[in-house]
Amino acid sequence: MARVLIVDDSPTETHKLTTMLEKNGHALLTATNGEAGVGVAREHRPDVILMDIVMPGLNGFQATRQLSKNGDTSGIPIVIVTTKDQDTDRVWGMRQGARAYLTKPVDESKLLGTIEEVLA
Repeated sequence: MARVLIVDDSPTETHKLTTMLEKNGHALLTATNGEAGVGVAREHRPDVILMDIVMPGLNGFQATRQLSKNGDTSGIPIVIVTTKDQDTDRVWGMRQGARAYLTKPVDESKLLGTIEEVLA
């Protein structure tokens, strides 16, 4: 299965996503903010990144932009997973380089299907 990096400042959300993914055989990496997420992505090269938007410091939009513009990490698909559900947020996230956009709370089957899609 895939090696997934979860970038989210909420321990509760990270736990929920971790539980869903581990029981389906995925290996996990985590980061608690955008800056740490960029560092973990560059060092460990996950297969896919689940990126929250609202985080202290470097937010998810900024981190997504940095990763998608960097030659070393531009091939890693990023799925935004956030509470921000406005169309403008979705459009902006995709413009920053995200391959998919999911809103919380995330349905397990939708999450797994989206990961499969972006890895195909």
